[in-house]
Formats: sequence, C-alpha cells, structure tokens
Amino acid sequence: MSKFFRTITLVLLPVITLLLGLQLGANLEQKRLTDMSEELAILYAGGVGSGQTLSYVEGDLDFALLDGIWRLLDQFYIKPEELKVQPMLFGAATGMVNAIGDRYTLFMTPKRNTDFQQSLQGKLEGIGAELTMKDEKIVVVAPLKGSPALRAGLEPDDVITAVDGTDIAGETLAQVVQRIRGKRGTKVTLTLVREEEPEPFDLSITRDVITVPSVEGELIETESGSIGYITINQFGEATARELETVQRDLLKEELRGIILDVRFNGGGYLERAVEMVSLFMQQGKVVSVARREGEPEHHYVNGRPLDSETPLVVLINEGSASASEILAGALKDAGRATIIGKPSYGKGTIQEVFELPGGSSIRITTARWLTPNGTDLSEEGISPDIEVERTKEQMQEGEDPQLDAAVNLIVNGN
Repeated sequence: MSKFFRTITLVLLPVITLLLGLQLGANLEQKRLTDMSEELAILYAGGVGSGQTLSYVEGDLDFALLDGIWRLLDQFYIKPEELKVQPMLFGAATGMVNAIGDRYTLFMTPKRNTDFQQSLQGKLEGIGAELTMKDEKIVVVAPLKGSPALRAGLEPDDVITAVDGTDIAGETLAQVVQRIRGKRGTKVTLTLVREEEPEPFDLSITRDVITVPSVEGELIETESGSIGYITINQFGEATARELETVQRDLLKEELRGIILDVRFNGGGYLERAVEMVSLFMQQGKVVSVARREGEPEHHYVNGRPLDSETPLVVLINEGSASASEILAGALKDAGRATIIGKPSYGKGTIQEVFELPGGSSIRITTARWLTPNGTDLSEEGISPDIEVERTKEQMQEGEDPQLDAAVNLIVNGN
C-alpha cells in the first residue's frame, strides 16, 4: 500500500467511523453520548441530556467503494501533488452530509466552525447576513440588525445566484460564504433574484467588522407614558442574562407596556429562549421538542418571572427564525403577548453541534419543535395577530410602521 494511501486511511477511518460508520456498523448496538468526548455536549439551538442514547442501524454501504476511489486517484490522477489529504477528507465529509438533503444538517471545517461559534458570541466579520441552502439555492434567511447587508437592502428570501460576477450554481453553502467574506472596507457584489423583481439585479455591499449586541433597551416616551423597547438580536450564551438586566432597568420606570423586537433575529440556543420566556410568564409551556423516537419533551417556564403583568407586544418578520419563533409562539399561545409584523421564517427544527477532531464539527438536525398549541414551526411559522408591512423603502428611510403599530396598540388599545 502506498504511503499516500496509508496516510489517507489513518486520517479518514476514525472520522468516517464517527460520522457514519457507527450507524452503518455490522452490529446493532446502543451508544451513549457520554461515551464520546465532553465536547459532544456543545449544543446549538437545543440539546439533550447526558443520558440520551443513539441508535445505529446496520446499512448496506460498502466501504470498499471509498477504498477503491482513493486507490484509483492515488494510482492514476495526473497531478498526484494535488491529492492533499485534509481538503479531500473535508470534501468527503461535506458530500456525505449534504447527500442527506437537509439544509440545516452540515459539516463545518475548522474555519467555518470557528466563525459559527463567534457568531453566537456576537462577533462577526463580513456583510452580516444569515444564509441557508434551500432547493439547491443559496437563500438569505435574514440580514443582521445594523449590518452592511441590511443597510444595503438585502432582504429575507433573496436568492443569491452569483458573487462578484461568478455563477455559484452547484457550489456548497460553505463555498459561497467563503466567496462573500473578505476584508473590512472591501466590496462584494451579489447577484440576486427577488420575488417582486422581474429580473435578477446586482447589490453591492461593503464588508465590515460586525459586533452584534444580544440585547438593546430604551424608553419610548409618549404623551400617555413610557414604553420599554427591547431589541433582541440573537439567542447566544449571555442573551438571557442581558435581557434580564435590561428588563430590570426598564421596570424601574412606570411602563405602559413593553415591546420585544425579534425582527431579523435568526435564533440561537433553545435554552436561552426558555429562560427569556420565563422572564415574562408565571406558568405555562414554552415549547415541545419532538425527536425521532419517544414522546415529545416539554419545556416549561421556571416560575420566577420579573414581570408577568405589563402589556407585551412582540415584533416579528420574515427574518425571525428558530429561537425567535419559539419565544413569539410561546408568548402568543399563552395570551401573554400580541404579535405584530409579518409571518416568521418557519425554521422549526433543532440542530446539535458535535465537535470533531482537529477543530471541525458536524451540525445535525435531531428534532423539531412545536409551540404550546401544537403549531409545527417548520410547516407554518408564526402568524402575527396584527399583520403590518414594512417595505425596503421604509427601512431605508428609517420609517417603522410595525413599531408604530405596537406603540399605538399599547397606548390606545388598537
């Protein structure tokens, strides 16, 4: 066996075993997450207890196929110096995961994994937009608040077809993201398809270093009193604590009501959503998590709200996804809040992140969530109680009819 193939085998087989081999093994067995490293406890948008078991079913995949491909490349490829182990290994892992067809289940290289973890900490660099793969197209979930993408006019559901004039058809999400990223101050041009536009068009965005605070709070003064206005930009590790701090400060005033703004919030940790709903409700269910086996797991508020009486409005739009929908859905179903804006994105599945050797990771869809009233968020999203449009032109002009409607509801009751 050649030195190249021996190296490939030593590197490939442990990771293949971790990613797929266990579920395609010859023996039916139960493996516990606790048998793996402690890093496997790092979760995104919801998690499992340390006692959850994984079930692997014997499959019909013949690893001789993969073995043969490596051997043939090693023996016949015209440029053997281009047969680099790590890029090919990452390519194989990416291909296996992408073949599932779930846009939220994906393999992340060490660089992409680092970027992902930083994004949950509010540290980003680039244009500031959450993208996903949908029907083999790169689709915008939401531009981040205060980001270059939002200022330039990027919108949810925009389809990216080219980056700097290069057609991206057939490229992976990771490849497109790498094209879009770049140094602060440089420009990137996206070619977009938008439903209401008759033809594709180009949008130029200047990249920047982006720091997204999890929570921002302020007072809106009206003739009839003060309204607490809280913007929630993500559901990261510290978001619930930050919300509690902002809420305590606002409650020092005599408030007519509170507005929670989760527009363009792509979500984050499930646990943070449960903690944040708990700040506004004395009792009740927040969300139910349905996995592939067993009964749904129900999450309830902790019974220690800061305020369960002040009138509450939640603002949502097409860019509100994941944990944002959990928060809005729980408060809506409990009758605790009125929802204003546009229907949410409809991202109703849970992903868990499993750290892999060398700094890479795999994000796997492991469950779906239901609102307390049983709404499947992946099928329906959250529908507002009061639907209010906000156009791109209004955003660019600083006009906010959705926020205006929330203030009017609190002040006048309509």
